[in-house]
Amino acid sequence: MSQLDTDRHASRPAREFRLDKQRGSIAGVCAGIANYFGWDVTMVRLAFVLTTIFLTGAPLIAYLILWAIAD
Repeated sequence: MSQLDTDRHASRPAREFRLDKQRGSIAGVCAGIANYFGWDVTMVRLAFVLTTIFLTGAPLIAYLILWAIAD
């Protein structure tokens, strides 16, 4: 690996998940997921609602866990 490759990787900011309470509706979990992956927050919320309905609430538990452990 050349010095150029290591410099390029060293300059990247560390990507970490954070709640986005300014854009968030309840706790900022969906907005934080949207920020992390670079997606539209409306699409993340829509996907969350649909999966919660069709998977009988399992994503709601994941939401609460993310809310508890993030930030």
